[in-house]
Amino acid sequence: MGSEVIILPAIFGVIFGIFYLFISSRNRERMALIEKGADASIFYSSKEKRVTPIWKVLILNLSLLLMGVGIGIFIAGILHYTLGVEEEIAYPGTIFLMAGVGLFTGFTMTKNLEK
Repeated sequence: MGSEVIILPAIFGVIFGIFYLFISSRNRERMALIEKGADASIFYSSKEKRVTPIWKVLILNLSLLLMGVGIGIFIAGILHYTLGVEEEIAYPGTIFLMAGVGLFTGFTMTKNLEK
């Protein structure tokens, strides 16, 4: 019963720690660059870097992930009913495999969109 009380603060502590380290290391890096006399324009990214809007990338990757899961379920059904592969092995294995293939395809398509 006591583990529930410990897990939630631990999760929030980890999230806080990650953000704190990110902010503090970014601040230290910027202060070191300022001390060396670097130009302040390196802190701000230009609008020309990102050609493809982020919503297009998210929709592309989410759609390919969901299609991969659907194809994985379909292939797992075929493996289970026709080839006799155990259900506990066929479904998770092919779902994760096809979801990974979908995400990898989305990654390569996103690289091609940015070119």
